Amino acid sequence: MPVLTREEAQTRAKLLDVHRYEIDLDLTRGDDLFRSTTVIHFSTRTAGDTFAEIKPAALHRATLDGHALDPAALDGNRLPLTGLTPGPHELRVEADMRYSRTGEGMHRFTDPADGETYLYSQAFLDDGQRVFAAFDQPDLKAVFDATVTAPPAWTVLGNAVATRVGDPAEGRWKLATTQPLSTYFVAFAAGPWHSVRTEHAGLPFALHCRRSLAGHLDADAEEILDITRRSFDRFHEIFDEPYPFDSYDQAFVPEFNAGAMENPGLVTFRDEYVFRSAVTGTERLTRATTIAHEMAHMWFGDLVTLQWWDDIWLNESFAEYMGVQIIAETTHHTDTWTDFAAGRKGWGYDADQRPSTHPVAPDADAVRDTASALLNFDGISYAKGASALRQLVAWLGEKDFLAGINDHFARHRFGNATLADFLDSLARASDRDVHTWADTWLRTTGVDTITPAITTPDTATGWQVTLHHDGTRPHHLALGLYDHHPDDPRTLTLRDRPTTDLPADGDHTLTLPGPRPALLLPNDGDLTYAKIRLDAASWDTAQRSLSGLPDPLARAVLWNAARDMVRDAELAPAAHLDAARAHLPHETDTAITRDVLAFARHQIADRYTHPTARPIALATLTDLCHDLLDRTTHPGTTPGHDTQGLRLTAVRTLIDSATTPDTLQDWLTTGTAPGGPALDAELRWRALARLAALGATTPAAIDAELARDPSATGREGAARCRAALPDPTAKEAAWEAMYARDDLSNYLFIATAQGFWQPEQLDLLTPYRDRYFPAATALAARRGPALADAAGRHGFPLPFVDTDTLRLGEECLNTADLTPALRRKIVDQIDDLRRALAVRTARP
Repeated sequence: MPVLTREEAQTRAKLLDVHRYEIDLDLTRGDDLFRSTTVIHFSTRTAGDTFAEIKPAALHRATLDGHALDPAALDGNRLPLTGLTPGPHELRVEADMRYSRTGEGMHRFTDPADGETYLYSQAFLDDGQRVFAAFDQPDLKAVFDATVTAPPAWTVLGNAVATRVGDPAEGRWKLATTQPLSTYFVAFAAGPWHSVRTEHAGLPFALHCRRSLAGHLDADAEEILDITRRSFDRFHEIFDEPYPFDSYDQAFVPEFNAGAMENPGLVTFRDEYVFRSAVTGTERLTRATTIAHEMAHMWFGDLVTLQWWDDIWLNESFAEYMGVQIIAETTHHTDTWTDFAAGRKGWGYDADQRPSTHPVAPDADAVRDTASALLNFDGISYAKGASALRQLVAWLGEKDFLAGINDHFARHRFGNATLADFLDSLARASDRDVHTWADTWLRTTGVDTITPAITTPDTATGWQVTLHHDGTRPHHLALGLYDHHPDDPRTLTLRDRPTTDLPADGDHTLTLPGPRPALLLPNDGDLTYAKIRLDAASWDTAQRSLSGLPDPLARAVLWNAARDMVRDAELAPAAHLDAARAHLPHETDTAITRDVLAFARHQIADRYTHPTARPIALATLTDLCHDLLDRTTHPGTTPGHDTQGLRLTAVRTLIDSATTPDTLQDWLTTGTAPGGPALDAELRWRALARLAALGATTPAAIDAELARDPSATGREGAARCRAALPDPTAKEAAWEAMYARDDLSNYLFIATAQGFWQPEQLDLLTPYRDRYFPAATALAARRGPALADAAGRHGFPLPFVDTDTLRLGEECLNTADLTPALRRKIVDQIDDLRRALAVRTARP
């Protein structure tokens, strides 16, 4: 099917004004199809031809100004509209639409826990046409009126307040008229939802989830609503424009591809955010920042919307930044920027060093169509963009930054805007040269590196440091000066944290008073976006005293530096493991613990370490986690910190690192790890998956666990375990399910792929490595972007770090007809493979 090009969108926007949509959906027509009737009221400025989009199972009827159009004229997803004269027009389209199992369009899910069915739409980026006929581009905003027919016992949700109308037995619902919206924001959800309703600031607020999760939602409802209210109130303190919609529903929906989607008035979240097992405080923080992120979109994206997809950073970077900042300002989660540094920033750094990198704000010509736009929802647009905004606020000042934002909202409310529009608003609010800043920060690619060099101390004049700058961006950053504590040389104390401006075009020398510190930490506070290196003396201090740094954000900056050095083959993977072994048992921040362990387990042990040395790496991780558990065995050993979260993080890594089955079998039998935590559903499935990979469980045991936990998550756990079994029959069955049949949902495909590739099973898996590239190519062509992403991300044969896999991947890129979504993933995976090979062969 053709995708919409930027040139086509510009041509259509010059021709049309779209005023109003009337959408009627009938969701009572069976398990496969629903009826969609759309009436679009629009006008043309001049005479001309254009098209509307729809992706139907069957197009029954289409009329333009009352005259029938030939359904056979539908070209893929394009319905031609020819001979348009200047003035008003009405397009009416009646079609049967197909339910989705991939999280695109109208997704249909039947809960295995109770047999109840739920529907929700995902119209992003150009998937609205899977639900209703549309002029499907962001700068043709219109108001929407919608009616929905659903089974009588269901509740219907949408972008505006939904009211049941007529005879209740008919299941008819009418939604209030919306504010002007882009088509990709239109949202519906229908099913026997469990709802928690309240009111705040005169508006109805509500939470919704499927009934089988009701108890879990109720347990956390007040926490979620408190975060929602605090975020709402804080946005009203800093934004002049009030919340622009008539209600605020948050629906936690099954098998959702993203973390959440900012549909005005009806935010949809993946329902893993309704926690059914124990979680860490950091995971609660992640949920909180996601809530604030999506609420920020009500202004950044929904009130003022990008004109074309080259400006997605105007949505995502701002929401990412504001979500973290708002939670830090309004809740007990004061460590949000540590979590961002530990967990999100590496996503941006990694993406920015691959061949597929792009500017935060790419040239419009580089985003030529919707398929290429979809690829840019990545670590650049989220993590790097948010980091750039944090740097902008540090450089510009929060007052001027917010003044520029409010000017932007006032000038473009309910309309569309571009980067140039936003910079114009910032320039009106500040005397700083924001246009030059944007050119150096938003129009460039790559990660700068900052390396300090310290001269010999001079007691009369102090000491000098030269910041060597490999890159092209100016940086406003802080330097952390740390001394050894006089009573404990393993502990460091902050002497001072001076700030400086590093120019874009060269090195920078500072003279600072006093003796040189034991540790000089560039980018202390993590205000800028750059890789850092340490001088030799500071690196020696860090190796001995990293866990003695008092500020967790400073520790996160140092761990990121160590991570980057491993990836750049400047630090041996074993040395990173040694540092983790020495310092992580003393770590009190769960986000740092989580991400250092994840890097050590999945990158160092599985990819950067030669298979012959992998058992040593796993043994080191096991010893490390036992030490962490020993330190947190007794309550009060880490006062003021998330002790249970640290223990849970350690137990998860212990399970994933097990090389012999006895301990895991004992834990499953007793139902707990020694000293806790108890093995709830998540930990039981994790342990069983590891046993499956080790060949220490059976299909019967997996079936028994599924009978114990017959939920959707249990079904995914069982699929993961079955695919992990080192049995030829099990492997072939999993492969057939992924690549020969098209009945797996997006989540079941991901679970199966996650279980399939195991480093312990290379001999068994080699034939499948050779089959992967043609199979993934065919799957992506059949099933579309969501499954292409899953096949490229989770389906890739990650355990094979060798030149044969590199050759196969390069041949695929050079010869196969890949969809854009799969090509992007394969490019990234092959680049990561090259990096892993370089790390393995380096001798730093």
